[in-house]
Amino acid sequence: MRFEALVARILADFIDGFDPSHERMWIAEKDGERVGSILLAKESDGVAQLRTLLVEPSAQGLGVGRKLVSECVGAARDLGYEKMVLLTSRGLDAARRLYQAHGFLLTREEKQQVWGVTHTAQWWELDL
Repeated sequence: MRFEALVARILADFIDGFDPSHERMWIAEKDGERVGSILLAKESDGVAQLRTLLVEPSAQGLGVGRKLVSECVGAARDLGYEKMVLLTSRGLDAARRLYQAHGFLLTREEKQQVWGVTHTAQWWELDL
């Protein structure tokens, strides 16, 4: 499965099961153009999941990712979640720095085959 297809599937599932009392989505704009997005999804009772943090290359380094993660974590707290989780890949260093800056801790790693390439999946958690 290609990355774009995975993101489309995640977004479609989010929209199909959207629960406005527990979930949110943000789209960042710069000069009228969409440059980033993030999802706050309900993982389980008391647990939120940060999903699909995306920032366009033209907006990287401008604080867009930091702002999106801040909004997502703040909303999870406001909605009463006790914990937030996320899944990412080793090597996405800019994202990792954002997650660590917000207090997320790496809890597990596992080698996986994705898109024909071996990579290391990482699970991160934040107590809210």
